[in-house]
Amino acid sequence: MRASRLVSILLLLQTRGRLTARELADRLEVSVRTIYRDVESLHAAGIPLYGDAGPQGGYQLLDGYRTRLTGLTADEAESLFLAGLPGPAAELGLGAVVTAAQLKLMAALPVELRDRAGRIQERFHLDAPTWYRDREPVTYLPAVADAVWNERRIQVRYRRWKAPQEVERRLDPYGLVVKAGRWYLVARAGEDVRTYRVSQILELHPLEEGFTRPEGFDLAAYWQEYLAAFEASLRWGEAVVRLSPRGLERLANLMTPGVVAAARESAGPPDQEGWTRVTVPIESIEHALGEFLRLGVDAEVLAPGELRDRLAGVAKVLGERYGSA
Repeated sequence: MRASRLVSILLLLQTRGRLTARELADRLEVSVRTIYRDVESLHAAGIPLYGDAGPQGGYQLLDGYRTRLTGLTADEAESLFLAGLPGPAAELGLGAVVTAAQLKLMAALPVELRDRAGRIQERFHLDAPTWYRDREPVTYLPAVADAVWNERRIQVRYRRWKAPQEVERRLDPYGLVVKAGRWYLVARAGEDVRTYRVSQILELHPLEEGFTRPEGFDLAAYWQEYLAAFEASLRWGEAVVRLSPRGLERLANLMTPGVVAAARESAGPPDQEGWTRVTVPIESIEHALGEFLRLGVDAEVLAPGELRDRLAGVAKVLGERYGSA
């Protein structure tokens, strides 16, 4: 554990430059005193590491010093070859770059790690997009990525769902996210940070003016908050449903994770017939109608009454249609 931490200190200083003992301690989740001891150990091992006191001080590696990849464990080396998604990299225009980087990494690894990493590529392939959906055309993705990287504003004509559908926006692009094979741009428009689907950008003009990225902006944290808010905004109300044992099992494959979690949390003990009563969020009556029809005879909606009546009407029509046949 300590050896891994020493390597982590070296890599952090190599990639981040000067860091204080407190910053190192926070990143590695240890005490400042532990960092002091680790730095002394690195000094004793001959690592050219020095520290400066004062408000602008911290630890830093001697200019030009680089660690080698021989410090990688077998699991770490293997995970690197699972981390790259070839499809998104190619869409960014980085397919050849990713391939070249993997080749260089493979050449730098010791023989035993090289063999294991090679087996990972032979046995595992990551395909991010969902089934039955072609990749979206992302004509302006390279231009968006360039603006994100160089912190340059962009002017876009964007197609959205609500009226007016086509709008003009001047954006400060903070970051890109790929979700289920679709690319999303996180950008500031005016005073608000919003999310834009890259495939819906109809026209893009790079601007000469730059912008200052907010200090401490965390793209991953923003995205998690956005997803939670987005899912919450879709929920119109709740439905009370009885599910057969088979319906309870099928729920995980047919409904969204939020619905499944709500069903598990609200589930009471099975009744005399073995059915379980749950309360789940619904987006709308129309949407819920299609969702619960997928469960067929393994579900009975108890409330709201409007949804129950709609399901009864569909069941009556189906009964008449197939009964006459």
